[in-house]
Amino acid sequence: MIKSDLKARLERARHICKLHGITQTQIAADLVASQSQVSRILKGQGQKTSRLVEEVCLYVEKYEGGVTADSVRSNDDLVNALTVTWDGSATHARALSAVIRSLSALGPLQGKTHAKEEGA
Repeated sequence: MIKSDLKARLERARHICKLHGITQTQIAADLVASQSQVSRILKGQGQKTSRLVEEVCLYVEKYEGGVTADSVRSNDDLVNALTVTWDGSATHARALSAVIRSLSALGPLQGKTHAKEEGA
């Protein structure tokens, strides 16, 4: 079952979509998913969390001033990647930050398949 904090996040995502006119079709196209998957996610109908649930939330949150520190902390993939990569120094933190910021120039990642993650 989807946790209550994620349910609140999905409710906020639905509100942001309405506020900014973001369509499920737009989200689906940019995340290379189906509109029906996005619909189920935004309705909170999934049985468990998935990478696509997180991607939908992050996609929508960027319209409301960006990703929150809480959403970064709750993203296990990102935290694990930083844990194994960062040496703990301020210099290395700045270098990793520069690399991450440079990735934004690539835009949404293309060619991802979410069909197997449809448990969301």
